[in-house]
Amino acid sequence: IGIYDDDPEIITLDRGEFDAAVNSGELWFVNFYSPRCSHCHELAPTWREFAKEMDGVIRIGAVNCGDNRMLCRIKGINSYPSLYVFKTGMQPVKYYGDRSKESLKSFAMQYVTSTVTELWAGNFVNAIETSFASGVGWLITFCADRGDCLSYQTRLKLAGMLEGLANVGWMDCGTQGELCDNLDISSSTTAYFPPGATINNKEKGGVLFLNSLDAREIYQEVMQHLPDFEIIPAASLEDRLAHHRWLLFFQFGENDKSNVQEFKKLKFLLKDEHIQVGKFDCLSSPAICNKLYVYQPCLAVFKGKGTGDYEIHHGKKILYDIVSFAKESVNSHVITLGPQNFPDKEKEPWLVDFFAPWCPPCRALLPELRKASKHLYGQLKFGTLDCTVHEGLCNMHNIRAYPTTVVFNQSDVHEYEGHHSAEQILEFIEDLRNPSVVSLTPETFVELVQRRKREETWMVDFYAPWCGPCQALMPEWKKMARMLNGLISVGSVDCQKYYSFCHQESVRGYPEIRLFPQKSNTAHQYYSYNGWHRDSYSLRGWALGYLPQVSVDLTPQSFTEKVLNGKDHWVIDFYAPWCGPCQNFAPEFEILARTVKGKVKAGKVDCQMYAQTCQTADIRAYPTVKFYPYQGTKKNVLGEYIDSRDAKGIADLLNEKLEALQNKEKRKKSRNK
Repeated sequence: IGIYDDDPEIITLDRGEFDAAVNSGELWFVNFYSPRCSHCHELAPTWREFAKEMDGVIRIGAVNCGDNRMLCRIKGINSYPSLYVFKTGMQPVKYYGDRSKESLKSFAMQYVTSTVTELWAGNFVNAIETSFASGVGWLITFCADRGDCLSYQTRLKLAGMLEGLANVGWMDCGTQGELCDNLDISSSTTAYFPPGATINNKEKGGVLFLNSLDAREIYQEVMQHLPDFEIIPAASLEDRLAHHRWLLFFQFGENDKSNVQEFKKLKFLLKDEHIQVGKFDCLSSPAICNKLYVYQPCLAVFKGKGTGDYEIHHGKKILYDIVSFAKESVNSHVITLGPQNFPDKEKEPWLVDFFAPWCPPCRALLPELRKASKHLYGQLKFGTLDCTVHEGLCNMHNIRAYPTTVVFNQSDVHEYEGHHSAEQILEFIEDLRNPSVVSLTPETFVELVQRRKREETWMVDFYAPWCGPCQALMPEWKKMARMLNGLISVGSVDCQKYYSFCHQESVRGYPEIRLFPQKSNTAHQYYSYNGWHRDSYSLRGWALGYLPQVSVDLTPQSFTEKVLNGKDHWVIDFYAPWCGPCQNFAPEFEILARTVKGKVKAGKVDCQMYAQTCQTADIRAYPTVKFYPYQGTKKNVLGEYIDSRDAKGIADLLNEKLEALQNKEKRKKSRNK
């Protein structure tokens, strides 16, 4: 149970909504905690009091790392509680101070960028007129000899709470007596002047005088006084949506209760994305809402291309979620589908997500689809179909579970079976274009696997489509195949389709993973995988162990002769046999050895067996990778340290270094000439 699950001022964030929250444009102060941590429980009462006091100024969040281990790991959280400030456009900032309410407040207010303006005779008229011209009002507290005006802290809090909605200022009537007399201010008071308000001593049309000294109460009164969103008439809707981006609230009648005062911040928060915000009353034109399949209050983003290109929001009806949705939607290429625009034998391929809004995995997948659509713009169209609204269309496509994601490529239909992440969706699409796994029949198995060339290696997955573990393996199997491209051929056999063949091959369970090694007189026919982990990296590591070693095992003598005194470039893996990370890195180093073969030689030094050699080379951790380039003289025993454990990354780095050496050599020759 989370510590802050029942606190209204503290928003508990999970992995699915964290990025949306902290990238919404609002200022967040987030407490990463563990329910088992005593210090976290000690902080809780102070954090609650702090949240109540800062409510409306900044967002106070909490992440339960017991429930969201992966999120906390990604964010680099290694102690509890960890307190971080997040704001769009800046790096997260960790709080190291003492955990008192005042210290937390002082730290948080450093990041509230809104300001309070002191108004006087020299700037008053210009400040008011400039602000009114841009549609923004003023909240001013007048400080006189009689009565109470707002404190400095309260003014600053209100400036943060009303950022973008109203300017906050104060006036000292002790020094600006004439101006206060002209404004008919005789005692301390606070007033909100909306744009266009009359400001003189005779009448104050539209001015809202506030009797409270409490920031929250003043904020709520001003918010109620701010104008509501424009209601767009049916006659101009199509034209308005064709020329601008819009976030539209669909309501059914004027008394719709879905309106939240805080939503008035949307205009300011979406200004940089050039998104206008408005309302449309479906009772004024039911035909338009029926055409859009809008049957209940909701909101949707229209992307500036009329009513045909829009996306309905299915997330939480809270400010940060709506802001994140609107920003993502206008910059991505996902549209809401219905019978009127559902792809039917289209020439262009489509990815369609069949979903239900009540299903949590469906809602978590939607932002991932938006991310993926940006990478595949112009190659693949993306759409979503709500099966609670379009039940007939979903039944027609035999949808039995949510979410079901399908790629339609003319007559070909491919159902997505991977994890709900943009990365895996992109991998799935890439695999459709360039299949990494060969679908084997009994005939092609004999031809390609059993009669393989002498130096060829194959891995084959014998599976059944109905088998749960087989379905879980499939995306990992494809990913592994891409990682082994050029080294090992990868195939799969459908044992439901070719049952007799699998029985003949003694396949007794699914999935059955077999490796068919390079042929030799003593080689096994195949090796079966019995490992516990079936992820792509574990399978790849196992498979690479059966390839002939390309790297050279070095002794102290051969290290000195070949590496230090030789005329070749060398990359060396210094390792210890007992070291887990060394064992994990070993297959990666073999891929590197194959990748740079012909340019750089690869060697390995066992630091348990040859401790003196490793000590001389200044090896302080395992594994350590060093590059020993040949530059015409004996090499330095210390070499050049390489801070990477990725074969491709190291290969790219070595190629850069080799190019730099070649350029250096060319310059040297040209100087000699």
